Amino acid sequence: MVKLSVEPVTRVEGHGKITVSFDENGNLDKVHFHVVEVRGFEKFLEGRYIEDAPIYTPRICGICQVAHHLASAKAVDAVFGVKIPETAELLRNLMHQGATVHSHALHFYMLAAPDLMLIDDALKRNILAIAKEHPEIVKDAIELRKIGQTIVKVVGGKAIHPVTCVVGGQSKPLKEDEREELLKLSERAVELSEKSIEIGKKLIENLKENDLLDIGYFESYHAGMVNDGVHELYDGKIRVVNAEGKVEYEFDPSEYMNYIAEGVRPYSYLKFPYLKDKGEEGVYRVNTLSRLNVADKMATLLAQKYYEEFVKEFGKPCHYPMLFHYARLIELLSSAEKVKELLENDKIVVEDIRAEPEDIVGEGVGCVEAPRGTLIHHFKTDEEGIITDANLIVATVQNNPAMDIGVRKVAEKYLKSPDDANPQILNYMEMVIRAYDPCLSCATHVIGNSNNGLSLEVYKKNELVKVIRG
Repeated sequence: MVKLSVEPVTRVEGHGKITVSFDENGNLDKVHFHVVEVRGFEKFLEGRYIEDAPIYTPRICGICQVAHHLASAKAVDAVFGVKIPETAELLRNLMHQGATVHSHALHFYMLAAPDLMLIDDALKRNILAIAKEHPEIVKDAIELRKIGQTIVKVVGGKAIHPVTCVVGGQSKPLKEDEREELLKLSERAVELSEKSIEIGKKLIENLKENDLLDIGYFESYHAGMVNDGVHELYDGKIRVVNAEGKVEYEFDPSEYMNYIAEGVRPYSYLKFPYLKDKGEEGVYRVNTLSRLNVADKMATLLAQKYYEEFVKEFGKPCHYPMLFHYARLIELLSSAEKVKELLENDKIVVEDIRAEPEDIVGEGVGCVEAPRGTLIHHFKTDEEGIITDANLIVATVQNNPAMDIGVRKVAEKYLKSPDDANPQILNYMEMVIRAYDPCLSCATHVIGNSNNGLSLEVYKKNELVKVIRG
């Protein structure tokens, strides 16, 4: 038996590893993506007051914090059976779009770009090396991310762990001077987002020229939120399309248990979701590319132009993991445009932002499209409003089967024998993982810690014979 291990997978949020095993004859045997952090946050929520859930859940992650804040808030509103005012909806959506700008810019420039630029030297495969070669690009990236975080801070009260979503709406209105300042920033965000797409196009072309566009390729179902068929991140129905693009289902998020089931595997703390009536073969994907695959069109004009170009070049549905990056940039532009559109609505500064709850219904589901895919929070309470059960279905968990399949596809293409193992091929496996932009802290609902460096370990008959460091 020969076993290869990459631990940790680098440039992702959280910690995981990839293992590759060969049998006694040197044939590829098992290839898996492992998440080595233990789940726990759902249990932490039990026994807490339901109205506090939107404050606790952003602590799951410092990048997806707004999505957790909003999903919990929507679930809490459902528990109390309250409909929030229109302005509160506008403010929540604004915060969400700002967070998407921040997250997509962070991932593309800081985490994905070193892969897409095909930097051979592992020590230079990071944002610091890019900053030396292309300082103007990194400055733009930091500015774009700052704009997103500024929106979150102004609307959410805090940049990292927002606090303004409360039962029945929002606790803080948007002032006119704040609106004017954010409007100026939104115009710059649109400009920088378009610039990012042009950069992304060149990098995707780079992958094509080096025969790397298809790494991790396989066909699957795709799921994402739509609003009357239009691309949506904040509120809508979940649509699922098959590998040919046909709509299989479209349902309200509160009905998710009728469509999604979860399996377990002995090598990962993450569950393995699948489409319930398809069995475990019903692997589906979420995240940016999946949202483009399920939508009939984008919600904003500039993003629609690039969406049409994308579909013309790559088809629909598109199954290439590397094109999650391209789709991410189209969404980046869409969110920047949406920020501007929301701020131009005079209703966003109306001070009627909270409705008083009356009764406790006892159960609620909240759903948004987090930057990394569909996010569902489901809470049950007793008659006093104490949480008795919490279920968090996060995007990375839903993409867990896809990442597992993806790393195997890379191994099948490049690792014909243990002797083929080298840092570059193992980096290709990591590239597939990073394309899905996994948030492993969200997936396990715990903050992890690791001081390990990237390494490849080669075992023969359980004896370590070689170590390759990235």
